[in-house]
Amino acid sequence: MKTIFSGIQPSGTLTLGNYLGAMKHFVELQEENHCYFCVVDEHAITVPQDRLKLRDNIRSLAALYLASGIDPEKSTLFIQSEVPAHTQLGWMLQCVSYIGELERMTQFKDKSQGKEAVSSGLLTYPPLMAADILLYKTDIVPVGEDQKQHLELTRNLAERFNNKYNDIFTVPEVSIPKVGARIMSLQDPTRKMSKSDENQKAYISMLDEPKKIEKKIKSAVTDSEGIVKYDKENKPGISNLLTIYSTCTGETVEALEAKYEGKGYGEFKQDVANAVIQTLSPIQERYHQLFESEELDDVLDNGAERANQAAEKMLRKAKKAMGLGRVRKKKK
Repeated sequence: MKTIFSGIQPSGTLTLGNYLGAMKHFVELQEENHCYFCVVDEHAITVPQDRLKLRDNIRSLAALYLASGIDPEKSTLFIQSEVPAHTQLGWMLQCVSYIGELERMTQFKDKSQGKEAVSSGLLTYPPLMAADILLYKTDIVPVGEDQKQHLELTRNLAERFNNKYNDIFTVPEVSIPKVGARIMSLQDPTRKMSKSDENQKAYISMLDEPKKIEKKIKSAVTDSEGIVKYDKENKPGISNLLTIYSTCTGETVEALEAKYEGKGYGEFKQDVANAVIQTLSPIQERYHQLFESEELDDVLDNGAERANQAAEKMLRKAKKAMGLGRVRKKKK
């Protein structure tokens, strides 16, 4: 049985892209693996947050995990800031990181570009991300392509620590889903669908109402050719909608191309919208039952307890390896 770790920031409601590219696969992964799913709220504060909204978002994300099918009997669901070992090991790994490699991170470049004042946390959060993963002897980290660079750094830090101090960390493997791993913006299909997009038509929130979903799909950018065919380079808009449709229904892209041969984009877009609505409706219903419930608090309490037990064990090993703390004298 492999150990899997995944963390998502509570910075706004998750998109359809987050669900199809990540959370949908998490439900399958928990059946044969030991999974840790973490609401990484300490990563969210690398940029300014409204404290009340952040708390709502933390709870909302946890509820979405459960509503999407994460089973607390099979997986450990917890909030990062409720397990102090994350920030402690994060600092230790920061001390074995190099400024140059942190400055080369694409996300740091993108998020700091053109800004006069940039939080130092934006630069140093990759070692915290590494700590999140390494605390649990993680074998596999399922991520989108945009996080691959951070995972490579995690592997490098684990190997560097193991070579310099003691061989205690498992060097994790990166897993990128082949289908639906990268759902693109509905308004600019050359860019990834993002919850931080200023144009709300560009993404579908997991909590969007059916009419809103339908409207967004129908206004999705396509082309003037009128042919439903997968061609990522020449037809990025249609290719993106085919990926969404295929991932929601399980039908192959080839089968969908045949199904809509000789038909226009209107019927195709309506059917894509219906597929998305049918996928998200049961999740939304369960989410609303969970959001304010004691059940959610109980799950998070239990998750924090289990995560703390595992994380503290690894943290003690890392401290011992680096020479931190005291060696207690044996009493005579």
